[in-house]
Amino acid sequence: MRRDPKRIFVITGVSGAGKSQALKVFEDFGWFCVDNLPVALIGQFAKLVQRTPSMTRVALGMDVREGKLLAALPPLLRELKTQGLRISVMFLDAADEAIVRRFSETRHRHPLGGKVAEAVRQERRLLGPLKGAADKTIDTTNLTLGELKEKISETLGLTRTREMTLQVVSFGYKNGIPLDADIVMDVRFLPNPHYAPGLRRLTGLDAKVQRYILAQPIAPRFLNGWLSLINRLLPHYVREGKSYLTIAIGCTGGRHRSVFCTHWLAQHLRSSGHPVQEFHRDVSA
Repeated sequence: MRRDPKRIFVITGVSGAGKSQALKVFEDFGWFCVDNLPVALIGQFAKLVQRTPSMTRVALGMDVREGKLLAALPPLLRELKTQGLRISVMFLDAADEAIVRRFSETRHRHPLGGKVAEAVRQERRLLGPLKGAADKTIDTTNLTLGELKEKISETLGLTRTREMTLQVVSFGYKNGIPLDADIVMDVRFLPNPHYAPGLRRLTGLDAKVQRYILAQPIAPRFLNGWLSLINRLLPHYVREGKSYLTIAIGCTGGRHRSVFCTHWLAQHLRSSGHPVQEFHRDVSA
């Protein structure tokens, strides 16, 4: 079976335009990130990527501190592409006024030293060849961090919801709502198997409990409607820059109804191709 080529994204741009934030976004999306790797080591690093099975998606941060060596980067990247690597360059830019303002607000020193406005002009000259080789340029002048995440997710093709990891967890309200929950559903409206003969000691993973819940007319209607709503919402969470989404489903004790609904939802999402992790926090409580 033909495997997809390893992906390497080189993230660069004008200092103060958001390179560090962009690297964090890539890291959130599950990429292996390295900042300020010297140009002279990129060839050796590429060989490491090729022989390491787990390093399928790598992001490299490069900035002006490499100086004149940056001019050698575009031809080096073209050479690496011939070796079977899928390499892209993302260049972050912003208006000079925004760059100067950001340095003033953070009181950070520009990597080239001296007055910021003059350093930015010098930096643009040094980065010219790299910007010309960029596959994607993002103007961050008026972007919030959330908007930057959205643009990066679009660049990476993460509008496909199968790129986002889903965690579906059951819980009991008597033990509190999970702190990391993004979406919470209360299923205490369903009839409680706890009070049905012979079901109290079982869990929502047992077939008898599942049949009992599905026999209630409201249950199938709710589950199918809930699944439909989740499927409609997922693309919007991806565009917002979410790489992980936790869906928490609760009932009174976290043993019967929430466990079954969580298991049912995880199975159906998984069958649609989504990477899903399933947890039952209070099933043994």
